Amino acid sequence: MSDYLLDEHGLSPGKIYRLFSGSICPRPIAWVSTRDAEGHHNLAPFSFFNVVSVNPPVLGFSPLLDGDGNAKDTIRNLDEVPECVVHIGGEGLVEELNATSTGLPRDEDEFIFAALEKAEMPGVSVPRVAAAPVAFGCRLREIIRFGDQPLAGNLVLAEVVSIHVDEAIWDGRHVDREGLRPIGRMAGNDYARSTDLFVVERPASGNGMSQKDAGR
Repeated sequence: MSDYLLDEHGLSPGKIYRLFSGSICPRPIAWVSTRDAEGHHNLAPFSFFNVVSVNPPVLGFSPLLDGDGNAKDTIRNLDEVPECVVHIGGEGLVEELNATSTGLPRDEDEFIFAALEKAEMPGVSVPRVAAAPVAFGCRLREIIRFGDQPLAGNLVLAEVVSIHVDEAIWDGRHVDREGLRPIGRMAGNDYARSTDLFVVERPASGNGMSQKDAGR
């Protein structure tokens, strides 16, 4: 067993990243489209991602600065046009999702690079991936910036203003997991499927209701 006090042991950001990505997993993947003020579109995946609020509906994802301390195109675009579309791609689009992680010049379009058709997204000026089964049109609430050093995070809080969902995977209450085929990010080049599940019933609260029944 090892304990590390970061101020004393001085673990490098690279080591911390590998520990985070290898132990905090599987992580859902936000596939985010944005545009700049000149109308150039960008599409990129981020696995530091989750739901942060339901009422109001807010998603959070965090693009890291690169190894030289430079911001990703997604952050630069959000500074110019404070809107985005967050997609849930599923396994059926994993090759295209992976292709959009390529570091292209800012004025090159990842939709075109990955041969993805665009579609309009209600409520925002940013297009969505037409083939993605779930997409959330969002307006930027805030970016919390954790510094300008390499691998510093930029926590994007994006409020959902519109939703696209394939009726084949959602009946208005339940999402068809087999239809969506959700994937999660592990460390390195590894991804995870959600095909092996087990059930753990939530304990009852003091009034006899389960935490699920109580709205948790």
